[in-house]
Amino acid sequence: PLIAVIDSGADYHHPDLRANIAINEGEIPGDGIDNDGNGVVDDYFGYSAIDDNGDPLDRRGHGSHVTGTIAAVGNNGEGVVGVNWKARILPIKIFNDQGVTNIAAILRALAYAKSRGAFITSNSWGGANFNQSVYDAFAATPGLHVCAAGNDHQDIAKVGSYPANFDLPNLI
Repeated sequence: PLIAVIDSGADYHHPDLRANIAINEGEIPGDGIDNDGNGVVDDYFGYSAIDDNGDPLDRRGHGSHVTGTIAAVGNNGEGVVGVNWKARILPIKIFNDQGVTNIAAILRALAYAKSRGAFITSNSWGGANFNQSVYDAFAATPGLHVCAAGNDHQDIAKVGSYPANFDLPNLI
């Protein structure tokens, strides 16, 4: 299945990651044309929802780290190995290079993941505030949503962390 990593992007040139990046066969990279007609120019390696363009290159490192944990190629004499050496990863960048995102980028990311047929989304991010639009987007996106439960040493049942606290049957 296709796994959308919704984060800071991914280093799609990295030797441990590039073989498992799900390229968009409908695009011709670098030609400046939306070849597949999905509204995003040159989204060959994925999508930057924060910049609304086809370049999800990770300049912060977190999205590449998450992608590697899920799908770094094994037995290649490089770096680390992921849980699934042959997973298909769709990088979707929602954070700018300073680590900032917004609701519009999150909504575009979920819509893009759905349009590309991602069966799983990885969401290693969150915030303390509930947002109905983001909840509705998660609810409308089929498949499994895996969400970070927070790294703040707090009980998220008492202190909210979203999207992890969304009460949805397809979210863990």
